[in-house]
Amino acid sequence: MEASVAIQSLPQAPDDEELCRIVDEVIAYIAEQGYNYYVGPFETTIEGPYDELMDIVKNCQYIAIKAGAPSVAAYIKVSYKPEGEVLSIEKKIGKYHE
Repeated sequence: MEASVAIQSLPQAPDDEELCRIVDEVIAYIAEQGYNYYVGPFETTIEGPYDELMDIVKNCQYIAIKAGAPSVAAYIKVSYKPEGEVLSIEKKIGKYHE
């Protein structure tokens, strides 16, 4: 696994219920992509090939808009190592979720 990406999607929404509904649609899209992912309280982390993850990040914005958000902001963190492997989700936090 050459990359790990964390995305925090922040769609504009009139209330918390609508915000959560839109974010849930973004997370469902991420889950459908077939890569290992972890949903945290502030962001979702995805592991896989760099180029595919960048496409997923891009599409998350489109999903939020399609779900009804008039605008969306996102915070993105990327760990990329073309020669070798980045630290996995399991190695980073697995010991805390046993």
